[in-house]
Amino acid sequence: MQNSALDLIGNTPILKITRFDTGVCDLFVKLENQNPSGSIKDRIALAMVEGAERAGLLKPGGTVIEATAGNTGLGLALVAALKGYRLILVIPDKMSQEKVRTVRALGAEVVITRSDVGKGHPAYYQDLAERIHRETPNSFYTNQFGNETNPAAHEASTGPEIWEQMEHRVDAIIAGVGSGGTMTGLSRFFAKVSPKTEMVLADPVGSILHHYIQTGELLKESGSWLIEGMGEDFLPTIADLSRVKKSYSISDAESFEMAREVFRREGLLAGSSSGLLMAAALRYCQEQTEPKRVVTFICDTGARYISKLFDDVWMRDQGLIAGEHYGDLRDYISQKVSISVDPGDTLHTAYNRMRAHGISQLPVLSGEELLGIIDEFDLFRAVGTNREHFSRQVRDVMTTNLETLPPSADPSALVSLFERDLVPIIVHEGRFVGLITKIDYLNYQRRKNHE
Repeated sequence: MQNSALDLIGNTPILKITRFDTGVCDLFVKLENQNPSGSIKDRIALAMVEGAERAGLLKPGGTVIEATAGNTGLGLALVAALKGYRLILVIPDKMSQEKVRTVRALGAEVVITRSDVGKGHPAYYQDLAERIHRETPNSFYTNQFGNETNPAAHEASTGPEIWEQMEHRVDAIIAGVGSGGTMTGLSRFFAKVSPKTEMVLADPVGSILHHYIQTGELLKESGSWLIEGMGEDFLPTIADLSRVKKSYSISDAESFEMAREVFRREGLLAGSSSGLLMAAALRYCQEQTEPKRVVTFICDTGARYISKLFDDVWMRDQGLIAGEHYGDLRDYISQKVSISVDPGDTLHTAYNRMRAHGISQLPVLSGEELLGIIDEFDLFRAVGTNREHFSRQVRDVMTTNLETLPPSADPSALVSLFERDLVPIIVHEGRFVGLITKIDYLNYQRRKNHE
């Protein structure tokens, strides 16, 4: 019996992949999503905090500070909560809301910063975290990108676990690099026990590390990618990639779709970084001509990406999956009549649907016929300070004086309606098709720019 959730970190199981084409190879995944906070980063979070305690760098009542674009913040939030430390996390704005809400639920203070700037910019998440550390008395900056305890944790725990679970037969390991701790620690461990084991990098398109492995040169500028926690625009201080001779560059679209496929086929709810690793691992396995035993990771749980990776609307908005293409205004619509109210529904029902889906207006439909629109201002006017008015029917307060557009209308008509503070309503052959919000319009323009 264990006495703390921290005692449950590590010793995660390994599972053989059986429902994908692995060629002549056997592919295994180490289920790091089984750690207490749901990711491989629990290992380094505990190791870095306890290392600081031993070194006298972190004292009771102190503050832990970290820059994190992935799961390290979650692991640190768990460790800090159970050990009684204040925690400040500096997080780029591309991190999923599930992660942000989870660390806040554990008591962490979150500073959201820009994800579109590089090292040296004052808003860059690592530079900002260092500044907060300098300005915060009795604080310890964990600095996963430069803390040698990070790779040491994997050398001491992750590597030996894989070696024993695989019965001392490991031909290749596919890993990614965020901070570099996993790849470095595993490289050092397997250099001792099995020098023939290949270390293979999986890297997002846009990251500079694939190019570095291929050429030995560091690009001065990186691209951008949506995968959280893997890929870099610089070479982390602790990253030792000297044993990595092969790498794969995997797109966001392939990584996200692979993560969804892993859930459908293997029943493993995994995040986008795990999709990246699986895509690279399958490429590696399918290229081999002799049987090999290959290991990669389900590095975190996909439960933290429900609003992104597993949301078709978000995936379409990012251009990661294709929706139906009409060549007209219907291509702008993200929500195709999936959320609406009936004229006989109560205002309480309308309010609940707006709140549950994070929207501010709803179409009022009778079958496929559009009768009106109800928005949050309609609710505000109707309810006022009298809660009993929530029982009123939608038909009593909805807006019926509507301006609609056919799908064939010129896109400039959208701008005209936006400038009048109206929401474009698209009706096709007498049937309501959808609403186009300003965000829908911006998402469409961004997608076109990336085509």
